[in-house]
Amino acid sequence: MPQRRRALIGRRHTTVLAFTAIGSLLALAAPSLATAVPADPGSTKITATPRAGAAQPSLTPARRAALIKSARSAAPRTADRIGLGAQEKLVVKDVLKDADGTTHTRYERTYAGLPVLGGDLVVHDKSGRTTVTKANPNRLRVPSLRPKLSSAGAATKALGISKQAKVKGAGTERAPRLVVWAGTGKPVLAWETLVEGVQKDGTPSELQVVTDAATGKELLAAEHVHTGSGTGQYAGEVPLGTTLSGSTYQLVDPGRAGQRTYDLNQGTSGTGTLFTDDNDVWGNGLPSNRQTAGVDVAFGAAATWDYYKDTYGRNGIRNDGVAAYSRAHYGSNYVNAFWQDSCFCMTYGDGSGNTHPLTALDVAAHEMSHGVTAATAGLVYSGESGGLNEATSDIFAAAVEFYENLPADPGDYLVGEKIDINGDGTPLRYMDKPSKDGDSRDSWSSTLGGIDVHYSSGPANHFFYLLSEGSGAKTVNGVAYDSPTYDGQSVTGIGIQNAAAIWYRALTTYMTSTTNYAGARTATLSAASDLFGAYSPTYLAVADAWAAINVGNRIALGVNLAPTADQISGVNQDVSLQLDAYTTNTGSALTYEATGLPAGLGISPTGLISGTPTTLGTSDVTITVTDSTGATASDTFTWKIGYVYANTTRVDIPDVGAAVESPLTITGRDGNASAATSVYVNIVHTYRGDLTVDLVGPNGTVYSLLNRSGGSADNVDQTFTVDASAQPLNGTWTLRVQDWAAIDVGYIARWQLTP
Repeated sequence: MPQRRRALIGRRHTTVLAFTAIGSLLALAAPSLATAVPADPGSTKITATPRAGAAQPSLTPARRAALIKSARSAAPRTADRIGLGAQEKLVVKDVLKDADGTTHTRYERTYAGLPVLGGDLVVHDKSGRTTVTKANPNRLRVPSLRPKLSSAGAATKALGISKQAKVKGAGTERAPRLVVWAGTGKPVLAWETLVEGVQKDGTPSELQVVTDAATGKELLAAEHVHTGSGTGQYAGEVPLGTTLSGSTYQLVDPGRAGQRTYDLNQGTSGTGTLFTDDNDVWGNGLPSNRQTAGVDVAFGAAATWDYYKDTYGRNGIRNDGVAAYSRAHYGSNYVNAFWQDSCFCMTYGDGSGNTHPLTALDVAAHEMSHGVTAATAGLVYSGESGGLNEATSDIFAAAVEFYENLPADPGDYLVGEKIDINGDGTPLRYMDKPSKDGDSRDSWSSTLGGIDVHYSSGPANHFFYLLSEGSGAKTVNGVAYDSPTYDGQSVTGIGIQNAAAIWYRALTTYMTSTTNYAGARTATLSAASDLFGAYSPTYLAVADAWAAINVGNRIALGVNLAPTADQISGVNQDVSLQLDAYTTNTGSALTYEATGLPAGLGISPTGLISGTPTTLGTSDVTITVTDSTGATASDTFTWKIGYVYANTTRVDIPDVGAAVESPLTITGRDGNASAATSVYVNIVHTYRGDLTVDLVGPNGTVYSLLNRSGGSADNVDQTFTVDASAQPLNGTWTLRVQDWAAIDVGYIARWQLTP
């Protein structure tokens, strides 16, 4: 989904995502500051080094382009491999490659040639194993591609919504485009309209409005202007990258792809004039000198570039080696700053009285990190994903501050503390206890998605602080913090560098446009597993920090053994069952014991049960797993050994076509089948509600297994029980499948009969 502009400050108590009226943003006491107190890393802070194999080496633009080209050529095969429908196509957005060769390819999707908003996905390929992370798990299927609402009607509705959002001078420069909306719930045909104008505080407005093409219902209204050597006003004396042109120096940074810094001269459009100087000594630290803001701006852009490059190998905001540009002195008395995807640029106002420019380092890093989010997960700026989008920018703003560690602006967990919008020393947001700003939430609740994204970001900011520093009272770089937890239990920090590394990998590798808080927990645990190992102390700290903001549970210490489902295997047929166990005691080896295994089966030191069962019957199996500290866990399940017959030959199912059949022939058996005959069916088919599935016995009796149930869910992976006691065992049994509705197709992958 497109993300165009982002700003630092949000409007409170509105339904459309915009900015906060400055006078009512914060009315809080100044942060508690301690003097001459060294940084406190915490008495029990976890230290760990990320795994080398999970690193993502920096890609040259040429190498990145080659990976994208290869992914594009393979996109049709990939779409088929991951089971997409016939009308769906993959459009490559980016490719990341780990040091161990694992690739993560991010795609947008089209459906019948239409863009799918919320249809993005990431395909992870590692050593021949493929997994997929989808923004919307529902199958793409739209009953009609003919809109009932006209394009003009959609534009009119969008303009009406913009008026409610108090956008002045609203207009549409281009006609609405027809799309498939998959941002939430069942996919529908929709119109996407971009309304441009000016917000109440003077910030440019790009309001994305999505309306149902059948009913005209508003599906989304998201504001895409999201506010958020020389001597700078905030950075102090810092080095700058400049270029000599003739006898004049320009704020053009040759070491960072030519990043440019312009003076808008209080204008609100264009680029203004490039900052120049005759002696390469810029600014004097005072706002009366126009170069001073330029120094802060240029340094902020350079610091953000360097942080992503040096820490993660990221080559610019989009990872393509292309520089963004920056504009200082926007408007008059404009109290905000914003990132704009459409110009790939960063813009700063001069604040109240044009003497308090919003050019602090964390403001720059915050806004440009919106560009990184847009180029990767593309988190929709609405609901919980919008709060995560905002939090991501706050998280990397803090990370950049700690990375630079400027004497004039040391790292902290306060957002916008230097710009002092209210004139009373208060920051915009507090990461250790977000509710201190009067509006942000400390923890997740079911109502979180209904508030402004600048405040729904609070729980994620709180998670990040807890993961970095831990809970309780402590002082870091002279600032006192006292972070509570939702569950009343303590959290041990892992350090901001490792916390940021986990968030970055989760953002770039696992999150999608619709990721919510529960999805962010899953994504960060996956990232922690990649970087530090599953169930390592660092991994457990991630789970603890999420539980501390009411997202998910803490992971129990000791040995954990995943339950094993009851098993049915065929006599004289090979068995292979891998148990899933782990211990949180680092470096502790596991041993496995099994009692009650069917004759012919055994268990290996790695927990693999294998062999060939030789005797019919049912037994109770107990598995016991013990680690070298003596911690243990057990699980019991039943294992039936019977006559099992299977057909694994693929049979394609035509779209709205004749029924297809997959036969099994049984010989050498006496009597009839059981009154509890078991039929396992594995069909790969999108939109399973299209299908009827029947079992046909040897005497022709038809047993209905599935009659167009399951709706839009994918695939049939299910065991059915039927009374087939009137059927002779010997003879041909047939699985019959028919597709009764258009669009989706698939195939019978396997079916199994235990008569």
